[in-house]
Amino acid sequence: MAKEKEKALWSGRFSKAPHEMMKKFGESISVDWCFYKEDIQGSKAHGKMLHKIGILSMEELEKIQGALEEIEEEIESGDFVPNIELEDVHMNIENRLIKKLGDLGAKIHTGRSRNDQVVTDYRLYLKKEIGILTDLLKSCMEVFLNRAEKDLDVIIPGFTHLMHAQPISLGHYWMAYFWKFQRDLKRLEAALESVDISPLGAGALAGSTLPLDREYTRELLGFGEVSKNSLDTVSDRDFILDLQYALSTLFIHTSGLSEDLIIWNTQEFNYIQLPDEFCTGSSMMPNKKNPDALELIRGKTGGVVTGLFNLMMNLKGLPLTYNRDLQEDKKFVLENMATTKTVLEILPQLIEKIEVKEENIQKHLTKGFLLATDVAEYLVLKGVPFRKTHEIVGKIVQYAEPKGLDFKDLTMEQWKGFSLAFDPDILEILTPQKAVARRQTLGGTGQTQVLSQIKDGWEIIKEA
Repeated sequence: MAKEKEKALWSGRFSKAPHEMMKKFGESISVDWCFYKEDIQGSKAHGKMLHKIGILSMEELEKIQGALEEIEEEIESGDFVPNIELEDVHMNIENRLIKKLGDLGAKIHTGRSRNDQVVTDYRLYLKKEIGILTDLLKSCMEVFLNRAEKDLDVIIPGFTHLMHAQPISLGHYWMAYFWKFQRDLKRLEAALESVDISPLGAGALAGSTLPLDREYTRELLGFGEVSKNSLDTVSDRDFILDLQYALSTLFIHTSGLSEDLIIWNTQEFNYIQLPDEFCTGSSMMPNKKNPDALELIRGKTGGVVTGLFNLMMNLKGLPLTYNRDLQEDKKFVLENMATTKTVLEILPQLIEKIEVKEENIQKHLTKGFLLATDVAEYLVLKGVPFRKTHEIVGKIVQYAEPKGLDFKDLTMEQWKGFSLAFDPDILEILTPQKAVARRQTLGGTGQTQVLSQIKDGWEIIKEA
């Protein structure tokens, strides 16, 4: 269907058509055309409501419904190409309906404004998309549970400040990200609840003199409730802020995870081997295997977080009710959802195929006096105050480090030289494996605690 010059459906007030530059500057069809299904869905529900209150006859309703279905088919077949002259998805579809049905098509906008129409479309679209994101995130969480089970007995150094701190189970590490993603899942569910409100019938800003049945359209469209205030309805974009915040936090988590894995993959650490299919090479250096997928996840985080702040700045100081600034509420969130989908499709496959190099990790377990806290807590159990034990163990490290010694290299005489509280049983705790196994506080890295986390994790997935 060839494009043609179109007259704006709001043009009655104007003696001149919009400037060509204004048409290009003001269009949103390049962004909101993805709402075409939701726009048609909203128009069908609105048409049924207009019939219910006596504005449309059954014959008129059936013609409108049939024409809307034809339009949807034309869009999906590519026969209906949107026209920039008509600005947005709403005007394009309504104009096409009028061309099909004449004055009858012009009745569909009775009691409706683009102000409530656009947020109806937007909310319907986001309900669907958030559902997809939550399903992808749950699948990702399952992979982390599987990895936690697989790597339960793999011991790695835990870090603070990127310095060796204490030994931990690698399964415990994977579960840390499971819980971060579980909170992300809750944020997405909260965003879905925020989205699940019907705006249709709020009109431009003040409702309508017509006896619109908003509860009926809510029911037809599957929303959980009806918005309470028409002024708030057309100006509210909190539901997008909620979603953008959820996506931003999710990406902060995936970025931190990517950073760890990138470091672990370096030759300096050499803890893991990343799968070839999520790495790329160098155009010049044939030896290179670069962790590009992880770097891109880390790199795309800036764009996602920027989308949140862009919307915040857009909304700051807007007077009630609708302002054209709100047209700029879509680009970033739609891009961010697409990016999130891709990441949540790639990440589980990448994590699943990581090979852990246990022999290389063993070498790192002897660095950094990882068992220093265990030694301090050993003395606590012997009755030595913790601050005193902290000082004693610090002096042992100060003594051993320049000599290239580890705790296991010290003689009993040397132990006694630092504190008479040391007994031969100190030697029984000086392995990373025992250090991990002994940490049985709730939420700790001991294997039984990690298994308890995994069990709880599977219950969460089952309930979700």
